[in-house]
Amino acid sequence: MQRPYTLHSLQKRIKAVFLVLLIVVLSLTVRLFVVQIINGKNLQIRATDQWTRDLALTAPRGKFLDTTGDSLAVSYTTYDVYVRGREVKEPEKVTSLLCELLGLDYDKTFEKVSRKNISEMLIKLQVEGEIAQKIYDAKLDGIFLSENVGRYYVYGNLMTQLLGFSSVDNVGQAGLEAYLDTYLCGVDGFSYVQSDLQGKEIGGTMRYYMPGTAGDDVTLTANSKIQILLERVLQEAYETQKAKAVTGIVMNAKTKEVLAISSKPSFDLNEPPREDLSALFEQSKMKSITDTYEPGSTFKILTVAAALEAGVVDLDDRFYCPGFRVIDGQRIKCWKSIGHGSQNLVEAFANSCNCCFMDLALRLGVDRFYEYMKKFGLGEKTGITLRGESGGILMPKSQVKRVDLARMGFGHAIAVTPLQLLSIVAGITGGGVWKTPTVIEKIVDVHGTTTFTPKVETRRIISQETSKTVNGLLQFAENKTGGLTFVEGYNVGGKTGTAQKYGENGQIAQGKYISSFIGTYPADEPEYLFMILVDEPSAGAYYGSLVAAPYGKSFFSQLFEFYDMPKDDESVVVEETFMPEVTGLALADAMIELRKAGLLYEIDGEGGRILEQLPPAGTRLHKGDTVLLVT
Repeated sequence: MQRPYTLHSLQKRIKAVFLVLLIVVLSLTVRLFVVQIINGKNLQIRATDQWTRDLALTAPRGKFLDTTGDSLAVSYTTYDVYVRGREVKEPEKVTSLLCELLGLDYDKTFEKVSRKNISEMLIKLQVEGEIAQKIYDAKLDGIFLSENVGRYYVYGNLMTQLLGFSSVDNVGQAGLEAYLDTYLCGVDGFSYVQSDLQGKEIGGTMRYYMPGTAGDDVTLTANSKIQILLERVLQEAYETQKAKAVTGIVMNAKTKEVLAISSKPSFDLNEPPREDLSALFEQSKMKSITDTYEPGSTFKILTVAAALEAGVVDLDDRFYCPGFRVIDGQRIKCWKSIGHGSQNLVEAFANSCNCCFMDLALRLGVDRFYEYMKKFGLGEKTGITLRGESGGILMPKSQVKRVDLARMGFGHAIAVTPLQLLSIVAGITGGGVWKTPTVIEKIVDVHGTTTFTPKVETRRIISQETSKTVNGLLQFAENKTGGLTFVEGYNVGGKTGTAQKYGENGQIAQGKYISSFIGTYPADEPEYLFMILVDEPSAGAYYGSLVAAPYGKSFFSQLFEFYDMPKDDESVVVEETFMPEVTGLALADAMIELRKAGLLYEIDGEGGRILEQLPPAGTRLHKGDTVLLVT
């Protein structure tokens, strides 16, 4: 029997239906909230990824400029070639044309062109514009071009170690290209096209294009013209001296800015030897800041500055050199085995007498010697904005004996980097104020806003009076035969150095030396500092005065000529002379003959008779030049 509905039962049914509907609506609302609000952005990105195909647009890397505004490294447009296999209609024809234009392997290229299960594959990166235009004109179905950026180094092998290079993917791999990569790389752009389910472009739909933002431009303190002069001199020294390597730096003594810096051998930055990783690594090293060496006599600039500043020596103090000193029972030789005899400080510095500088170090004592070495910055990094800098090696003070201190006085038992030593010499000769050396002047973004300037520390290391005295010593050291004769008529100062190298076992490597020279101009108030190190010369001589100093003379001569600098003294004339025949003579007789010819000499050996001479008899020279006598 059918039971009739009551008002109460109908209300219950309506409530139940309403409750179900409410639950459904709430569920849908929550779901919509989650989809639209919480996951909306992610789903939109995923949907866009499914609906579109994109190609990256690499941002141009920032430029490198020298201090005069000349471009050193620039970016230019190249193109990447991609294939979308689903859209290729004639794979054989497409493959043949690509291989012909791009020099690719046919089988490997055909495999990429024929693949339908991958939406997009790279064919080749950084194709030059001329080739890319030919591909574009061929109207190949399924082949697409995307803008990329190539790197071009305007001067090729100029500043190889300083600038460094980037990879084919525009990532800095060495030098400042790597160190400043975050500034140089910029922000990449992109282009989008709408596609169907299979990845084919839908004709007539919207295209999206977002250009990249170029990286920041880097202005260096280097001067490309001075750099060219330096590289020319270093290459000549490398080849003529048959050296393992040659390193050079030019610095402004007043501002401590690096004007030029390089090492040889090097390579063209546009064609780095990527197939020879050993050569690539070795020739990419910034030896000026990474490699330490025992400086030898160029270190005497520091010793004499400390001794003068501490008041333990005067210019008129006399020193006697018999050719050696005995300290703590050890016989330490002067480079001139027959000795220099009696000499004042000016003469001893010019003669580079080891005995004098052993005496100066011992007069200072360990505590005061280390006080000045720490003030100069020995054993610490200079703080230059370059990667991989070494701080040199300074023996712990507690371990130093008198014999160690004596050797330190003339540049042994201590290790420095070339840049570290030159920055200290810049402080000593540049008024007594040390400043952090710099290679970067500024970094500027595309809007002209400066994004980086180097931090520079300044401290006084000696008095201005001591600085002037040291400059006078350097001037006399390079002009022994008269005023302004090192470079005829120009006030150039300088100091040479010769140091033995050590092997991996810590023992002296027989026959291996580093010859060096530091030059200053003008000597009385230096603006330009020049430094050269010749590592393992093997052309017959190894003394710094014979191997390194001539290239200092060559550099300054070219610098004066290039900038058309007037002479400091027009009346100076350096006379020509000839190398006499002294082979076979007694040493004393040979010395007399050389003095008559107006020549200086270095002696290799402790014998009393000349076995060899360099250069040979009859060679045209200038009075004041240095020759080698082998006894």
